[in-house]
Amino acid sequence: MSAILDIKNLTVTLQQSPGVVPVLENLSFSVKAGKTIALVGESGCGKSMTALAIMGLLPDGFQIAGGSIALEGQDVAKLPGDALRQLRGNRMSMIFQEPMTALNPVYTVGDQISEALRLHQGLSRQTARERAIAMLRAVQIPAPERRIDAYPHQLSGGMRQRVMIAMALACRPRLLIADEPTTALDVTVQAQIFDLLREMQQDIGTAIVLITHDLSAVADITDEVAVLYAGRCIEQGPTATILNQPQHPYTRGLIASVPHLRLGLAAAQPSEALEEIPGMVPGLGKRGPLCGFAPRCRYSAGPCLEAPPPTTGTGSHQVACWHPQGEAA
Repeated sequence: MSAILDIKNLTVTLQQSPGVVPVLENLSFSVKAGKTIALVGESGCGKSMTALAIMGLLPDGFQIAGGSIALEGQDVAKLPGDALRQLRGNRMSMIFQEPMTALNPVYTVGDQISEALRLHQGLSRQTARERAIAMLRAVQIPAPERRIDAYPHQLSGGMRQRVMIAMALACRPRLLIADEPTTALDVTVQAQIFDLLREMQQDIGTAIVLITHDLSAVADITDEVAVLYAGRCIEQGPTATILNQPQHPYTRGLIASVPHLRLGLAAAQPSEALEEIPGMVPGLGKRGPLCGFAPRCRYSAGPCLEAPPPTTGTGSHQVACWHPQGEAA
């Protein structure tokens, strides 16, 4: 089965005085039809920047400096703006992280959902409205026939989040990027949204890139995980393998900070206090060629301070670390 999304050696840079600052470095992963990959890591690791690069929505000053982003074999990184607009909201869609600002305040939510349907699928105004009502119903918005004529400021944060999801799913995209899609939703609605995503995957084979801090969601709905740190992928593999047999100290630290996931680690005991990863993700311009996690890592020594870590592993599970599994230096 060929990949819906295939990213190879993606490099994104930021032009700053006096030079160029790397933001993403040689990032590679793929997602097949009907599968979900999670991008995890702390804020500032490059997850949302990866999504914006895929969608062709990088902010001013940022640019793709290398690599490819293939959507069903077509390198979207090389497409002009007009061609990208034909893809966005149609073959590829994104649920943006902040519903408070992502919706246009001067148009009703119904108009905003219908716009993509009329533009990309050629539906009439009435048919697009009916489809928009159906999408609002699918994302569990009560009284969708009335809410469709509401403006964003008339809806709660959770409802606006669900409108964003309805917009992204309206044209039944081949690729869906979900950037923290359920942060404003309670657990019951979150489960319903995940069920909706699964149904869409089974129906049309949508590939999903899920960006999240919620490792419980990762365990629940994803097939693979890519752990990002300081703009690099430091560990990647099947979800069950990553959660149960993490190799990189950073991955182990993320899992150990979640009460009901840390118990899968051999070293964890129910009575132990939750672990905390000391320090912070290095900012742009403060990342060197060596291991970016070394200043925060308890195992950092020797080669960690001398050369970039090698990527090793077996099969689909790869890790970039001098001391996988926390081996002594």
